[in-house]
Amino acid sequence: MTAAALLVLAYLIGSVPFSFLVAKAFGVRDVRRVGSGNVGATNVLRSAGRPAGVLAFLLDAGKGAAAAVIASRLAPGEAWLPAAAAVAAVIGHMYPVWLRFEGGKGVATGLGAFVPLAPWAALAAVAAFAVVAPLSRYVSLGSIAGALALAALAFARDGVGPVAIAAAFTAVLVVFRHRSNLRRIFGGSERRLGQPKE
Repeated sequence: MTAAALLVLAYLIGSVPFSFLVAKAFGVRDVRRVGSGNVGATNVLRSAGRPAGVLAFLLDAGKGAAAAVIASRLAPGEAWLPAAAAVAAVIGHMYPVWLRFEGGKGVATGLGAFVPLAPWAALAAVAAFAVVAPLSRYVSLGSIAGALALAALAFARDGVGPVAIAAAFTAVLVVFRHRSNLRRIFGGSERRLGQPKE
């Protein structure tokens, strides 16, 4: 399989809209039209309940991991290809062809994609989220902190290489997709953890 075909496959794997499908299975007709409108695990959790949110997170993370592992197995001599596949899967989640390119913010998929490529960096991302989200009470801020921690530790452990560059690019994408959340945080209107629905 050519590199281009592998990247297209990674994109298509990433674009499988698990959060949309899980929410629908749990009674939410279109998760893009409720809550934050995001096709991601957090919005599924808030709109369809904790079991649905956990399932959506695991499936979204799993597709990221699957894209990276498949690329590693099919192109074992190409160090850059699994890293590029990880990014392609994240882009697929953010801009899925099946949902007219209305996707999520790539956090769970990005985490899953880098677990097989940079497990210590992925662990740092989880730790950063676990610290920042409860302290700030903003899931979005915790997600951004996790993405930045992933990139920082990837560079710290491996130097400038395909995985670190892919992690940095993924962090930029995650921050870009959270730009509306950042505006709401600065404006004081972003919903906090534990805050009841209006």
